[in-house]
Amino acid sequence: MVVLPSHLPTVATIGIICPSGYMPIEKVQTCVNTLQGWGYRVQLGKTVGLQYHYFAGTDVERLADMQAMLNNPAIDAILCARGGYGLSRIIDELDFTAFLQYPKWIIGFSDISVLHARLNRLGVPALHAPMAGAFNEGGAERESVASLKAILVGKPVHYTVPVHPLNRQGIANAELVGGNLSIIAHLIGSQDALQTADKILLIEDVGEYLYNIDRMLVQLKRAGMLQRLAGLLVGGFTEMKDTTIPFGKTVEEIVREHVAEYTYPVAFHFPVSHGEPNLAVKLRVKHQLMVTEKEVVLREE
Repeated sequence: MVVLPSHLPTVATIGIICPSGYMPIEKVQTCVNTLQGWGYRVQLGKTVGLQYHYFAGTDVERLADMQAMLNNPAIDAILCARGGYGLSRIIDELDFTAFLQYPKWIIGFSDISVLHARLNRLGVPALHAPMAGAFNEGGAERESVASLKAILVGKPVHYTVPVHPLNRQGIANAELVGGNLSIIAHLIGSQDALQTADKILLIEDVGEYLYNIDRMLVQLKRAGMLQRLAGLLVGGFTEMKDTTIPFGKTVEEIVREHVAEYTYPVAFHFPVSHGEPNLAVKLRVKHQLMVTEKEVVLREE
């Protein structure tokens, strides 16, 4: 596995790109200002502010911008400005040869889980963390943004969160993988499908119907992705929707039903989501997950 530096020095350069959905350049400015305030140099990609219908440029434009950032040894980290949709359209055209010679943190979540899954297959850690939009309300004072800074300056992940009544107690020591549930299900059958055996799996999502959460978990289970987990972190499931005839279960009840036959620890309401807070975590890095009757602790090892 590739080992990335434990911290990003303040002389480093962070590239900002939009590899998926369109984001107006003015909505990126607070992020730029904050990163510069932390001492970093910032280089904007050509896709920031670029629009082609829903996307931040055509597939060709987004591919070229992403490839340039991956290849550039002067770029020390890549922060994706937003998710949305679009990485699946270009992921198989990306060449990671130069990137593997000069690996760097790639920061984001949501649709960026496609890219994180590819990095997972290549053995490269990544940051499931806030993107540019998170800097706009509250800026550096937001808990999510502060958690990203903490990782960049070298502080190891160590979060303690309240218990949930549906938690299942236990301890796991394993690599953390995962991200957006829709993307994890979407990647099943592809070369980037997550290998979850003996891993701590993180899932979160936004704007889905409850029945579709159930369907995606059924798909993960049928694909053998829930059976041999070391542990399960259930993040935020925000803006959920229901059908005219109610599905009849909450997200938490749906998840608990599908993992009821297993014995690994499960922690609900872990503060990683499309809402606030969305704490930064390191994927493809070993953590200890402790779920007790008093607290839930996720600690980087």
